[in-house]
Amino acid sequence: MQMLDGDVVLILGGGSGLGLGVARHFISEGASVAIFEVSQTKLDALKAELGPDVLLFKGDVTSVDDLTACRQAIVDRWGRLTSLVGSQGIFDGQVPLRDVPVERVSSLFDELFHVNVLGYLLACRVFLDLLEASDGSVVLTSSVAAYAADGGGLMYTASKGAVLSAVRQLAIEFAPRVRVNGVAPGAIADSQLQGPKALGLDGVKQSDIPKEAMQEGFKRLALMPTLPTPLDYAPVYAFLASRHNKVVTGQTVLLEQGSLNRHMLSSAGVSGGIGTPLG
Repeated sequence: MQMLDGDVVLILGGGSGLGLGVARHFISEGASVAIFEVSQTKLDALKAELGPDVLLFKGDVTSVDDLTACRQAIVDRWGRLTSLVGSQGIFDGQVPLRDVPVERVSSLFDELFHVNVLGYLLACRVFLDLLEASDGSVVLTSSVAAYAADGGGLMYTASKGAVLSAVRQLAIEFAPRVRVNGVAPGAIADSQLQGPKALGLDGVKQSDIPKEAMQEGFKRLALMPTLPTPLDYAPVYAFLASRHNKVVTGQTVLLEQGSLNRHMLSSAGVSGGIGTPLG
């Protein structure tokens, strides 16, 4: 039996990157999948790959009308929804606050928080009744940036910290019918997160960072230094979304390859301790 046999899952931002990796894995685990994506170009490409069994819906996560129309399309196709997975997001180009023109701070904040936070909250509200009817689950995407400085710029880090808090609060509000959890990935190979329009970086993607430079950074910090792909993260999403998860709610799983378990002294060549050995 596959982990998601009989499940109906909606993946927000499933057209590329992390969301697409999650979608592919969920399909392989037996789920019926709907993908909500703002880019028609990405949806056109997915239609050829995934075929008619996957419901592809074009919409903006900050639009209640788009989310409501997607809800109706899911009801028309399957009559139910068992899991909502939030994977959409944009990043801020890691631009320090001091380098953001003061007249653009508000628009940058609004852009990132609308997509990275409000989009999740609106979807949770729109689909809550379906999830309650199925004793379902919500899995939202935070980031290692919510736990460690330099995981992103200020606005990205703050938005991912907000998701961390939202998971805890929603788990209380939606209990006992709906489980709410999060996943906080670290770096992702070939990430398709785009930069913000507020800074003129909407044509820039995280994957534009040279992979070799990212890999070298991981080798210095991570205990598992292979740069993960979206498919490497997907099984954690699958477990949290599935009915096999009977013990986890209100939690965010931090997936950072041991990079926060930092080995400062040994990496600097200090070994054997200092002073007189004990014993």
